Amino acid sequence: MDLAAGVGLAGAAGLVVGAAAGWTIARVRATTPAVVDTTGEVTLAAWIPQGLDRLLAVLPGAAFVVDTDNVVLRASSEAAAHGITRDSRLAIPEIVAIVNSVRRDGATREEDIELRRPPLGKGLMRARVRVATLSTTTVLVLVEDLSEAMRIDAVRRDFVANVSHELKTPVGALSLLAEAVQSASDDPEAVQRFSARMQIESQRLSNLINDLVDLSRLQSGDPLKDSDLVEMDRVVSEAVDATKLLANARDIDVVVGEPSHAAVLGDENQLVMALRNLLTNAIAYSPPRTRVGVAARTAGQGVEVSVSDQGIGIPDAEQSRIFERFYRVDPARSRITGGTGLGLAIVKHVCANHGGECTVWSVEGEGSTFTLRLPLAPSIEGDQSP
Repeated sequence: MDLAAGVGLAGAAGLVVGAAAGWTIARVRATTPAVVDTTGEVTLAAWIPQGLDRLLAVLPGAAFVVDTDNVVLRASSEAAAHGITRDSRLAIPEIVAIVNSVRRDGATREEDIELRRPPLGKGLMRARVRVATLSTTTVLVLVEDLSEAMRIDAVRRDFVANVSHELKTPVGALSLLAEAVQSASDDPEAVQRFSARMQIESQRLSNLINDLVDLSRLQSGDPLKDSDLVEMDRVVSEAVDATKLLANARDIDVVVGEPSHAAVLGDENQLVMALRNLLTNAIAYSPPRTRVGVAARTAGQGVEVSVSDQGIGIPDAEQSRIFERFYRVDPARSRITGGTGLGLAIVKHVCANHGGECTVWSVEGEGSTFTLRLPLAPSIEGDQSP
């Protein structure tokens, strides 16, 4: 091949390669969004994988993609809500530092940090930050709010501590009473007195263990998965029968309202337990020779079961906390009545498990009314429709 032919062939090859490169660049420019920088020069935006928007939408927590200048290219709706981004840029120095470290060495990182809650930044949010590279120019950042998980963990720890304390009290009392009985073996009256007290403490311990078991079962199962049709009039009747001896012992008259003929879907034993707890509280906190009323009625698409008493009532400041575990308005009176502090917590869980709620109305010195609100069974709803 002579020189002229070689030069011609090389020129033709150059034209082909140049045309291919030009077509490729034009194709990239056509499919990649352009960005105008501060100097007015048009450049190509960072490469974004297809379908990333859909992926960010389903990821938990705040998720976003940033470029080499920490400009947010894509973000989920929670990113702005947490105050992590501001004016399309990362606004948290701690996260910026993690992103820069990942960009330097390409290693995926995960760290737990504390963030100020927007918009005023007064509260703290514990967050887990995960950062990984998507390409040479983009980085993916995931921020998961751990505050709720940590709150639940704190509640769990408090619950264990409270259980330990509550168990120590009757166990310690039984130990001391046993020593007292042994020391007073030659005094029949003292032995009888201490023995009676041991029975009370044993019953208190038994009640606490039973309530703990009931509460554990309520938290581990869903009664609506294997629900039955439960007649609320039968629930009322069984709960009243279960508290009849206590009512007679305290000279309390339990008055039952007219039948409601309402039914709900759920677990009958749980519903009876919840209503029994309300009746037990109403009887225990009412003076002798007073009345406790219980009635069920339909209300719209639900059924309401109310328990009213003429007892000591609940202060306004305490009403928002009475459904907490081990919370007692009057600890001294609770020891006298044998309460465990778990009765209303059990009621709350039963209602929540059945898609309902429990509310309270109370006036000090006049009495209280607790109301269970539960959704009617579908068949009942159909019968009531016009």
